[in-house]
Amino acid sequence: MCGIAGVVGPSATYVDETIVQTMIDTFGYRGPNDDGTWVSSSDYVALAHKRLSIIDTSHAGHQPMHSYTVSGESGESGVGGEVDCTIVFNGEIYNYIEIRDELKLQGVIFDTESDTEVILKSYRFYGKSCLDKFNGMFAFAIWDASAKELFIARDRLGIKPFYYHVSDEGGFIFASEVKGILAVLDKPWQTKMSLVDQYMSFGYVPGEETLHVGIKRLLPGHCATLREGVLDIGEYWALNFSDNPEDKGLDYYAAETSRLLKSAIDLRLRSDVPLGIFLSGGIDSSAVVALLSEKTESQLNTFSVGYDFGAQFDESQFARQVSAEFNTNHHEIKVDPKEFKSFIDRYIRLMDEPVTEAAAISLHYVSQLAKENVTVVLSGEGSDEIFGGYDFYQYMSVIEKIRSIFGVTMSGVLGRLGGAVDKFLPKIAKYLMLTSQTFEQRYRGISSYGEAYKKHLYKADVKKSLLLMKSSKVQTFIDSLFDKTRGLDLLSRMLYFDTKTWLVDDLLIKADRMSMASSLELRVPFLDYRLVEFAATIPSKYKINNGTSKFILKHIMKDLLPDSIINRKKMGFPTPLKLMFQNELSGYVVDVLLADDACIHQILSVDAIKKLIDDHYQDKVDNHRVLWQLIVLECWLKKNKVEILINE
Repeated sequence: MCGIAGVVGPSATYVDETIVQTMIDTFGYRGPNDDGTWVSSSDYVALAHKRLSIIDTSHAGHQPMHSYTVSGESGESGVGGEVDCTIVFNGEIYNYIEIRDELKLQGVIFDTESDTEVILKSYRFYGKSCLDKFNGMFAFAIWDASAKELFIARDRLGIKPFYYHVSDEGGFIFASEVKGILAVLDKPWQTKMSLVDQYMSFGYVPGEETLHVGIKRLLPGHCATLREGVLDIGEYWALNFSDNPEDKGLDYYAAETSRLLKSAIDLRLRSDVPLGIFLSGGIDSSAVVALLSEKTESQLNTFSVGYDFGAQFDESQFARQVSAEFNTNHHEIKVDPKEFKSFIDRYIRLMDEPVTEAAAISLHYVSQLAKENVTVVLSGEGSDEIFGGYDFYQYMSVIEKIRSIFGVTMSGVLGRLGGAVDKFLPKIAKYLMLTSQTFEQRYRGISSYGEAYKKHLYKADVKKSLLLMKSSKVQTFIDSLFDKTRGLDLLSRMLYFDTKTWLVDDLLIKADRMSMASSLELRVPFLDYRLVEFAATIPSKYKINNGTSKFILKHIMKDLLPDSIINRKKMGFPTPLKLMFQNELSGYVVDVLLADDACIHQILSVDAIKKLIDDHYQDKVDNHRVLWQLIVLECWLKKNKVEILINE
């Protein structure tokens, strides 16, 4: 687990060792054990790397790492040869041992025990199809000196980040975090109102666009080649749900799911440093503990976090129950409002992009706790997205049934009723209005904020501008996700959508930033691509069955976990924002959102913001999600000094 950066320039003035060193120094926490830079002697290329040592912790794993030519041949140990390919790599290739053994049988010589060298030698041997071999989380760049091209890739699910910027002069800059790019580009930054509008709908910006116009993400499951200033991007992996899956029976799907999950955990135990588990006491993290406990005789380290705001915000009792069941060495931390507030500014700096994920702050504190004991942790992220774990999926199914029963006309009446009661009963109004919309119109994922509240917040000129805009790149991306799942059942469509949006641009970015801020590697066995691919073939009735979510996972774990853990209500590191914004942090909310120089006042009505705050404080309406969303946006705009282009 590391941080990477690089520059490919149109001229020598564009490429300098100090530039890439500056870039990686902005995220030094990603690699406290070692760093390195390299500048090509023959091309306008510079690469840099920050290292958190996990596998082959010796200096042999130092990056940037090179392969060499010897006597005109490539693929051998390169003593005395010329540099042929150079790599910077962030992440882990869990099946590197098997790939290395396969290559050795083909005569490939290895100089280290690192997975970095396995990527490099695989690229040399298999070419760009090497990506099909890798099981892991990764983002890497390889400069191929013989081909005069840069090859970049990101893992299938987007566990590891990759950002890039193409300059007007044809320069290409990339980094693990946006701040690395910002540090070396001296220019005023802008964002588009169309992108801000998407943030207001999702709580993040999905797809390849970021709120910094000109800085993009390489999408999950994609790779690209940069040659002579032209970036050619392509998808090397696609998640496919069957439109008419053959039902092979619960026993078959349960057995294969269990086998793949155990295999995923086995691979993620490969480490030369201590590891532990984030344990909330929910079924996902508890399943990891239960299955991992079967594979080790040593006592497992587990870690949990909670708030002192009552049982609804503290899962520690369930985590303790699982810990006692499997005799783990359990560690807990409690977070109070003062600690929550004190971390907000750093949260904004670490995330680089506005993401309304308050649970990220809980994750930060539990990551700090874990780092005192281990360097690698496993967690349960991804289970909800592949097995149907959110109640929201069932709400959407109910809405679809209402539409089928009442028809389009009556559904439209219910929608208009929702609009009429929106100011007084916003939560009820939200679902009434959803009944008037098709699936493509209403579904915006797990974290969706709905569209109705924006009409109360946006200023008149902003609303007018948005009405006149053509479809944005983000909207085009969203539409493409719906197009790819037409004909599938409703749950499959939602799972696909959330895997491509909420999972990667909210949950995984949070997991990466908050764990890496403590120099901690986070591994997610539920997102082993083999398990994800297989889960997509499981009929939806085995995911949600008679109101039971994640039915197949609960079926698998019924003999390993207590019923009280398997069947308890999902919480997932809950954060008491509602109560904090009514009490300890009420003054903070006012200070941020109603400041005379608040950036959001350019696009939002001050009176509407005041009403949101007042209604929440007086407990008339629970507005904590929107208030937190606005706080994150305001803090991000102010910190980054970004101009909002109202008409774009």
